[in-house]
Amino acid sequence: MTLLELIQLLKKHLRLVVALPIVCALVMGVYGYGFMGNTYTASTSMYVLARNADANTSANLSTDLNASQMISNDVSTLLTSDRVKGETASDLGLESLSGYSISVSSETTSRVVGLSVTGPDPEMAAEIANTMVEKVSEIAREVMNIESVNAIDQASAPAAPSGPNRPLYVAVALMAGLFAAVAIVVVADMLNTRVRGQEEVEELLGVPVIGRIPAMKGGR
Repeated sequence: MTLLELIQLLKKHLRLVVALPIVCALVMGVYGYGFMGNTYTASTSMYVLARNADANTSANLSTDLNASQMISNDVSTLLTSDRVKGETASDLGLESLSGYSISVSSETTSRVVGLSVTGPDPEMAAEIANTMVEKVSEIAREVMNIESVNAIDQASAPAAPSGPNRPLYVAVALMAGLFAAVAIVVVADMLNTRVRGQEEVEELLGVPVIGRIPAMKGGR
């Protein structure tokens, strides 16, 4: 099927091609704005300090910096461990942190580790973030060569929701409806085995058409 044939086919089923994407977008809009709850993100950052950080020479300072950068990657992994999550949930009186999403960011050229907690309750998201910083500092000093993991700033409860991105969901639903409409039209056309034109008759029979009898409405 050529592009021109596809365009002509879509024109014949223009109502479906237009209506289905609109219906999908409306359904997603009703669900997103009426039933989908807001989520809130609380963020904090921490500074990783390795042992022997009191050296005075530039060489020792460079070595300490490199060590801290490598250890910060380990701290990032430790933040998402079951132990940190479990102890954080226990301290806050929660069964688990399953309702909250935890995101950790760390760069190889920095000692700073970022932590973001996203969930339905802004106050609890901030408490989880701050408690996780305390727990990771305790555990890191226990199991790693860590002097301290110091919080740079305390996480505060966000005033505005961070998600969900409802306009994006509506746009995706609109595009999905459009692709579904095109697929339905194309598949229906492929399954339709009726002869619908002179060209198809000539192709099927292998002989040219020498005459046509026009349809007459109301005639005998």
